[in-house]
Amino acid sequence: MTLIVQATAENVAAAAERLRGGGLVALPTETVYGLGADATNDRAVAAIFEAKGRPSFNPVIVHVGSRAEAEKIVDFDIRARLLAELFWPGPLTLILPRRPDCNISLLCSAGLPTLAVRCPAHPVARQLIAALGCPIAAPSANASGTLSPTTPQHVVQSLGEKAGMILAGGKAQVGLESTVVDLSGPVPVLLRPGGVTLDELEMHLGEVQVETEAVNDAPKSPGQLLKHYAPKTPLRLHAVDVREGEALLAFGALKFMGMQGGGFAKQKLPPERLMNLSETGDLNEAAANVFAMLHALDASGANAIAVMNIPDTGLGLAINDRLKRAAGAQE
Repeated sequence: MTLIVQATAENVAAAAERLRGGGLVALPTETVYGLGADATNDRAVAAIFEAKGRPSFNPVIVHVGSRAEAEKIVDFDIRARLLAELFWPGPLTLILPRRPDCNISLLCSAGLPTLAVRCPAHPVARQLIAALGCPIAAPSANASGTLSPTTPQHVVQSLGEKAGMILAGGKAQVGLESTVVDLSGPVPVLLRPGGVTLDELEMHLGEVQVETEAVNDAPKSPGQLLKHYAPKTPLRLHAVDVREGEALLAFGALKFMGMQGGGFAKQKLPPERLMNLSETGDLNEAAANVFAMLHALDASGANAIAVMNIPDTGLGLAINDRLKRAAGAQE
């Protein structure tokens, strides 16, 4: 039976013991819930892939408690130190060269000479890393290719008993997976947009290339495969009206959002088929809501989900990236 437990000191200690024994624990982070394993244990990391049904060539982010811990497993340069100083703990993952003496499972690197590392801000994640005494490998706690979980209940719905122990730590505050930046080459490359925006990266790094699609289905970062973040219900992006049988994922004012055949969406759609990422057009609020609202609309019985246009600036870039992947996986 899947066990959701509150993140008390006693339960965090029990979760650390479970990880130490090679088991899996779903844990809260500020981005989404992660499915964690001892990152130094090959069999434990392999169990993540099995539980998620995850392709073995898809890298896994390794979570650390501090930059000092990260520098024991990857080589930092001046750019990495600057970003860690500015954005850690927080929703930023750095891809850096593995150190020759790195003890992290090679499965986390998916055959690459690099490793994706992040220092999470959520207090429960930090407590668990400290209690375990080593880094935690943790992709999102959902079946591969499906919507990322932002609550403990989402984890149960997606993974069921495969999740094992679930530490409850509230709804994920950011609600989108971390920004991923590859610093293993001379020019920084944004591989996955997220809570730290491209504008912020360019402000501190100068030129940043953008490469959000995997080349030859060989991703350098989690989240680069097209079939990712997908609900079961088809998405229709940039919708200017709502068709018969559709649900609506709205953004901003609904005053002029109509139904095909007449009437307004706000008046005609039942509450379970109408959700607004942010009535005020706040991209931070929208990012925090996107996965939770997609989960809810996916369960509404609609034959499709119409998605209103979202500005492709700031956090909107990350939101649209997830929505495009969700829609693209269904084509």
